[in-house]
Parts: sequence; C-alpha cells; structure tokens
Amino acid sequence: MSGLDEFGEIARLFRPLTRGYPGAFQLSDDAAAIPSRAGHDLVVTKDAIVEGVHFPAGEAPDLVARKLVRANLSDLAAKAAEPFGCLLGVAWPSGFAARDRERFAQGLASDLEQYEVALLGGDTVATPGPFTASLTAFGWAPEGRMVRRGGARPGDRLMVSGTIGDATLGLAAVKGEIADPDGTLAYRYRLPQPRLDLRRALREKATAAADVSDGLIADAGHIARASGVGLHLDLDALPLSGAAASWLERQPDVGRALLRLATGGDDYEVVCTMPSGLKKPAGFAVIGEVVEGEEVTVTAQGRTIDPGAGGWRHG
Repeated sequence: MSGLDEFGEIARLFRPLTRGYPGAFQLSDDAAAIPSRAGHDLVVTKDAIVEGVHFPAGEAPDLVARKLVRANLSDLAAKAAEPFGCLLGVAWPSGFAARDRERFAQGLASDLEQYEVALLGGDTVATPGPFTASLTAFGWAPEGRMVRRGGARPGDRLMVSGTIGDATLGLAAVKGEIADPDGTLAYRYRLPQPRLDLRRALREKATAAADVSDGLIADAGHIARASGVGLHLDLDALPLSGAAASWLERQPDVGRALLRLATGGDDYEVVCTMPSGLKKPAGFAVIGEVVEGEEVTVTAQGRTIDPGAGGWRHG
C-alpha cells in the first residue's frame, strides 16, 4: 500500500473527505456520532456496486466512485431528503494498484464536495474477487415528511422527471453496440445526476416516489405494491432526450424499443404519483395514472404489452 498500512492509507486518502465534520473524529475511531436535528427525521439508504455486474470491468475508478455516490444520493432525492454524510465500504481486488485506489478516492472527493456530503467512516478490505464498494448515505427530512413508496391513491397521476432510457443506450454505447458520436449517452450512464433539485416539489406534492434505478416500469411497480394500488403506464408518453428519440426513429418495432428504454434502469430520475388536481411541477412528464386494484398495465402504440420483469431483478 505505497509504504502505508491500511490506517495510513485511510488517513491519507479518506480523512480529507470528512470535510471537518466533528462527529467523524477524523476517521480515528471505530464509529461516528450523528447528533439529532430538531424537527427532522434521519433518512438512511445504502447501495452496493460490483464490477462486472453494476459497471463494466476495467471502468475508471474515479467514475465508479462518483456513480456510487450519485446512486445513493438519488435514493435520498426521491425521499425528499437533504444529504449530509455517508459511510464507505470498499473491497480492493488483487492487482488494484495504489494509483487505482488514489483515483477512486479522487472521484469520491470530487462528488462529496460537489454535493456537500461528509465522509463519516467505513471500512476497507482486500478481496480475491471483483472490485466491490458500498455507500451508506444519510439525509435529513422534515419530521414525518419523507416521501415513501407507499402513499399513492387511485386517481393520482403517475409522473417521471427528466428523460428515460439514456442510461440503457449509454451502456450499449460503452459496449460498442450503438453509435454515440458526442458521448452524451455514455455520460448519462456513467455519471447520472441525482435529482436533489426536486426535493421541494416532491415534499409539497408527491403522494409516493422512488428513484428510477431498476427500470421505470419496475420502480413504478414498487410504488404500486407498496401502496396497494394498480397503475396504468403509457410508454408513448415517455419523455426522451434528443439522442434517445433519434435512436427510437431507427427501430423497426417502436413498442419493443420503448419497452427496452423503460426497463433498462440506471436513469436515476424520480418516478412519483401526485394528485390529479395539483398543477404539474416543471421538469415532470405525466406517463400514466393510479387505478383501483393491484394490476400494473403497460401500453405502447395503442396496445397492451407484457413488460416482463419490468427491469432489473436482484438475485
């Protein structure tokens, strides 16, 4: 480890990432202390990523670190929570050189600074397997105001922020399966933007919400199951970027292509439900409605289609 033991490397690479947060104790203790915040609930989320499963083998370590941060902050964004700290767990694979560890720490530092999040602690270990990392992120939400998956009601409109499908096409571009002349699709896949800017709108108007990580249809289905309701989702209303729309125009089966975009995952937008009587917030598209019952129906090109699993299924 470049002449340093585990603790020396932690001090060199990760201690600066505490951002001076007093409860991190400069990463010199076995735990962190998080004081309560009057009038707020502590919101906690955790995501893990594995090389060859969640990102391609050989991906730049700094990009891996940044995507790890953003995936976790996306969960907090969907809960309308304000992030402030995190815990990191990393399993360095054999052959992961000191320079690789430094690049990972640099990527982590870049995004923790950008989003004003302090590293509070964690653990580093060695592994004979693939590179694996996990982050536990903490945020504050006004007491009782965290937006849950459960809460959608029949009559609510189903909405999604941003555009959907860019990450699916971005992964295909990274693999060399489709053209991506200006690199915008690959960028959306590698560096998603957690929708922290939507916290106020979600807090004030959403009855339920989830981030789009497993796939739009799958994550909308998570809301339906948690809420005990059914959904109708119209893929013809899917908001698309210019790059995705251009790709769609070249596909022989538009319905099947829309289904691919809606099930691919990794978009890290927010799918939510809002009462039909409320004005739609800027940045959201209406893609369906909440209905009685428990069935999730998906239509495209005027016909009902089978969405299959609807997206990524965790083993």
